[in-house]
Amino acid sequence: MKPLKILFLFCLCLFPVSFIFGISFSGLNISNDDRLLFKTEFESQNALFISTLSDMSMRQLTAYPEKLQLVDNGRTIYVTNRFGAARIPVEGGLPVQLPVYPSFAQGNVPLKGRTQELAASPDGRWIVYIEPVSPAYGNLLLIEAGSGTKRIISERIELPAMFFPVKWSPDSRLFVYAKDGRLFYSPIVNDMSTLADERFRMIGSGGINSILWGQHGDFFYLTGNTLYCVRNPELFTRTIYGDFLSIGSVTALFPFDFDSGLDKYWIAPDSGSIMINKNGKGLFIFLLAEYQNSGAALVHITIPFWTENINVLWSAGGQLAVSASQEGKASVWRFEINREHIKSLSSSDVPAFSSGALSPDGSMAVFWGENGFELWDFLNWRLVRKTAGESVLFCIWTNNEQFISGNAGFIEEINISNNARRRICLSGADEFGFETPVRGFSRILARVGNEWFATDGRSSWVSVSEPQLQQVSLSSERYRVFLEPQAAGHFKNVPLLRNINSVQTVSLVSGYSAGSAYTSGRQLQIALCFDLYDDDSGLLQVLTALRRYNAKATFFLNGDFIRRYPAALSAIVKAGHETASLFYAPIDFSDSRYRITHDFIVQGLARNEDEFFKAVGKPLSLLWHPPFYSSSGLITAAAAAAGYTTVTRTFDPGDWISREEAVRLNIRQTPASGMIEQIIGRSSAGAVIPIRLGQLPGGRDEYLFQRIDVLLDALARSGIEIVPVSAVVR
Repeated sequence: MKPLKILFLFCLCLFPVSFIFGISFSGLNISNDDRLLFKTEFESQNALFISTLSDMSMRQLTAYPEKLQLVDNGRTIYVTNRFGAARIPVEGGLPVQLPVYPSFAQGNVPLKGRTQELAASPDGRWIVYIEPVSPAYGNLLLIEAGSGTKRIISERIELPAMFFPVKWSPDSRLFVYAKDGRLFYSPIVNDMSTLADERFRMIGSGGINSILWGQHGDFFYLTGNTLYCVRNPELFTRTIYGDFLSIGSVTALFPFDFDSGLDKYWIAPDSGSIMINKNGKGLFIFLLAEYQNSGAALVHITIPFWTENINVLWSAGGQLAVSASQEGKASVWRFEINREHIKSLSSSDVPAFSSGALSPDGSMAVFWGENGFELWDFLNWRLVRKTAGESVLFCIWTNNEQFISGNAGFIEEINISNNARRRICLSGADEFGFETPVRGFSRILARVGNEWFATDGRSSWVSVSEPQLQQVSLSSERYRVFLEPQAAGHFKNVPLLRNINSVQTVSLVSGYSAGSAYTSGRQLQIALCFDLYDDDSGLLQVLTALRRYNAKATFFLNGDFIRRYPAALSAIVKAGHETASLFYAPIDFSDSRYRITHDFIVQGLARNEDEFFKAVGKPLSLLWHPPFYSSSGLITAAAAAAGYTTVTRTFDPGDWISREEAVRLNIRQTPASGMIEQIIGRSSAGAVIPIRLGQLPGGRDEYLFQRIDVLLDALARSGIEIVPVSAVVR
């Protein structure tokens, strides 16, 4: 071996190649009839596949239940995970890949970051999916689930941030989508080619959180401080391309404006009351329609800072439960609401988990999480049954007596009367192989825990009591297969297939693609820094997103923020992020009203440093940047004399420009998705990218921090690693 090659391999051993995406193969096993069985793993999920080597076709045999949706009147489950989306009959069966949606079995490499979402119509006939065309934009596709026929409904729509921007009507005759701060509707008609142009289907301004479908098909639209209600039948008895709101009615006026990017609301099943989550900081409950002037005391609940996974369960009888997680522990608020009163109920008993779902009749609730699930009598609020020892990923009710549960081993139906379980499909496999052949054909065997199951590759998994496994084989009369490690690219290793009767050796995943929306292979580090002046809006969303990626960033803090938001400050420090100085007050050093001297800078930095230490008992790092990045030689020199390194931004995304600033400066606001495109396109090694948190006094249509999930996805998929500022400036 040449010395340079030895050195390269030695470096690979010492320094793992960070740009390997991490998709790996294991358990290769060839049957006598030339079928290859193997397991694929990616980002803590795995799936079992069978490939027919003669045509290289592939079938997925297990389905990890990252997300479940029940469609087709409860007859079909749609399962979404890293390896694609599939449908499974509720009575049991193997997963069948949904068409057009990118799946591993159909030649698509799983993307890093969040699983790509879809919105299925309740009848299961249609799928809406956003196909990425760039780091922040995609085309909105309507796909017929049976035939795979697709139609572009809207081009260059923003990729999903926290919420998928599509909501279906309960009768599957219509869906609403959000684009560029406006809402549009698209009816399902016999000839979709006759669909009117998008500009004639606009509802009004807002995001997907501005609209809700009621249980009886009513359509609610909250814009500004006004809630409109449109009766579903009216959408089709009047001209569908007319003024949408002319067929609606005003249901309520509120004492504050609704911001669809920061707020969310829920409507009671009887449409008699509403709960609004204002900027993740408070819950407000109001009565609606004829009940508004009943004299009932309205409720306001302050939400603690580190509150995540807010889940709302609202029964037709007026019982309301809001569950959430706070620093890993579940909490709950309960209310009883009718036309005469809104009553807060005591909640001394709390489920172990915040994720929950209400039975169709509202009498029972199931809560699930890392250590099992709990069944609760919702009306009397008492624990009925609990299981432990299994991590439950998702639950969904099929009727009042049964719900479907998905864990790492099974997707199964559970009867709440007797706790009986019926296996629908396997989620994964601890051990697998081919059965000793019967009449020349070998079934596929898989073990989950202590149980064994078998399938012929077409029919459902069935229980097997005494499995007879064949010895693992890597060759047949026609083929030989082996794994080859990869030093770069999407895969840790790839299965190579050797046709013994020819000179050809091919990869089982040759031609697999992650799409052209992202520029892979760049492999560089950049620093994201978040500026906190006097408002913590967006901070929880950013901390949650960074935690999901296991990424560390730098937060620049000034004295106003340190004094006003101790809980938010504590959350930053506990998360292990780098903290730096933003001076003691948000003073614009370029403002002629201030006299900037050496002592002024030194004292301001020292004061902010002391405020930080007093609040958390830890020192602030000796990094800073002047407020609003207004600097000069005097300012930089004074900071250096105080021991501080002045950080400069590589480029300005412009997220500080409010609507008022845009008018005053005669410049255009760049939308948040446009900023993401710039960040991905202009990032170079060691770049420092600032992001401002908090709401601007002059308002803004959309903040960059509201699309932090999209930005982090785009960075990861483009091979860009996030590091603290200290890693690139020193």
